[in-house]
This record gives sequence, structure tokens and C-alpha cells, in this order.
Amino acid sequence: MNTLLFTHKACIEHDPGTHHPECPARLRAVLNALEAEEFQPLDRREAPRAEIDQIARVHDRDYVHAVLDAIPTEGRRALDGDTHVSPGSGEAALRAAGAACAAVDAVAAGEARNAFCAVRPPGHHAEQATAMGFCLFNNVAVAALHARAAHGLKRAAVIDFDVHHGNGTQAMFWNDAALFYASTHQSPLYPGTGSLHERGNFGNIVNAPLAPMSGSEEFRSAMAEAVLPALRAFEPDIVFISAGFDAHRADPLAMLNLENDDYAWATAELMAVADEYCGSRVVSTLEGGYDLNALAASAAAHVRALMAG
Repeated sequence: MNTLLFTHKACIEHDPGTHHPECPARLRAVLNALEAEEFQPLDRREAPRAEIDQIARVHDRDYVHAVLDAIPTEGRRALDGDTHVSPGSGEAALRAAGAACAAVDAVAAGEARNAFCAVRPPGHHAEQATAMGFCLFNNVAVAALHARAAHGLKRAAVIDFDVHHGNGTQAMFWNDAALFYASTHQSPLYPGTGSLHERGNFGNIVNAPLAPMSGSEEFRSAMAEAVLPALRAFEPDIVFISAGFDAHRADPLAMLNLENDDYAWATAELMAVADEYCGSRVVSTLEGGYDLNALAASAAAHVRALMAG
């Protein structure tokens, strides 16, 4: 079974503005990298729009409509200091969340072992009723609740190796013992959450903060000693990856020193857990990564590892 690739041209039309780091060129760089001959076996699919009911499982319905109503017909509008929308942003956000849900459907149906959603805007900072950190809807949380509602996959785990802590996903999972969230991230750094002591109401949250200038050794130790054992103890029905690549040494927004191989290694380790506990079901969705060359190479390493699983 091939790895699935979900994307949509609408995700390139979300344009936060000149010099904004979360730019359309990010997705172009990833997709260009995935045009190489080695990636031709990917099963490429067009991301559908998410339904409002799917998004409203994790976001307040009024918030969902408020975001879509805020999309301008021309120019740009700021939802917060970092999160700007353009005329194409609403469609992009619906396709990004829809990609993750469609990936769940396909993996749950046994059409593939795993899937990568090459989409934007990213999602892991979006909270129940708040857009922030470049994020409108929390794509991975929407997909996790869709897995439960549509396929009975009750125990959903999200592993987040973006350099920024996924405060939105953590908040949405905090009070649900059947949802697991683990994050490696630089600390201190935006958004300021993700301390070791943030454990969730059921011990279902695992944070492994990394000091600035940490590299491969510290990252792999955090994964091997904190994240992976907790994930195995959770015994997931499906594994999600919030695949941010901004912990790369070349990224301009943070100060970690990961290499392309670290993403391949982490991906392989997470797939090994999925092989053991949940029939290899893995859905990955793009989060951050702001140096275009590093982003492209890291995403390629990640997808290469998915395909090798």
C-alpha cells in the first residue's frame, strides 16, 4: 500500500502578506521536493473541504463562522498580531482541515498505511475559540476527533515535533483521557506553554522542552526517553504527527539544531509504534518550517520515511 499525499492548490492561495514567514512559497517548496522521481509512487489526492460539523467538534461553531466571515474580499485582515488572512484563506483553511479528515478516512479504510497532508495554514496553535500563531483551525485535532466519530478510533495520539509548542492541541486534549498529546519544542519560545509540569487531567499530555541550541542528541533522547514510552503506554488506535520542520538548524524563527535525518528517524520510530499498536495507521500534517530549503529537504526526509514503513 502506497503512502498517500493530500494537498490542494487552494492552500497556496492563503497569502498572509509580503515578508510574512508563513508564505505560499513554503508549500510550493514542499510540493516541488515531492516531485522528485523517488516520490512518484505517492498516491496523490485532492484535499476536500472539511465540513463545518467536523471542525465544530473541536472549535466553537460561532468561532468557525466568525473566521470564515472575517475573510476579506480583497486585501488582508489581521486576526491577531501574527495571523493574517487574505481572500483565499477561508478555502485554504477548509481544505487543510479537510485533507486531514480525508487522510483519516483513507487510512482507516485500509487504502494506505499512512498519509502526509501538505497543506497550509498550519493548525496546532489554534485554540477552541482563538486564531493565533499563523493558525486558523486546528487541523490535527479536527482529524483526531473525526477518527473517533467516523471510524470508532477512540484512542488518538498526536506527536508534535514542531519547534513551537502546540498549545491549541494540548488545550483541546487536556480533559480527555482517550486523547494523547506529546510535544518536543524549544523552551523558552512562543507561545510560552509546554512545561514539563503540564500533564493533562489524566496524565495524557507529555511535554519534552528543549533548551535553545539543543540538537540531534537532545531531541532523540527526549523522544526515546519521554515521548515514545508514553505513547506505547497509551496504546493508540491511530497516530497523528504534527510535522513542523522549524527545529531545523537553518530555520530563522528558532534556535534548535536538528538535521534532516532527525526527522526521518523520528518518523520511523513513530511508525514502529503504530505498527505495534494500531495497524500502522499514521496521518501526518504539515505545521511549521520557514527556511525554504531546509523545509523542503526535511519534508522529503519525513515522507521518504513514511514510504519506507
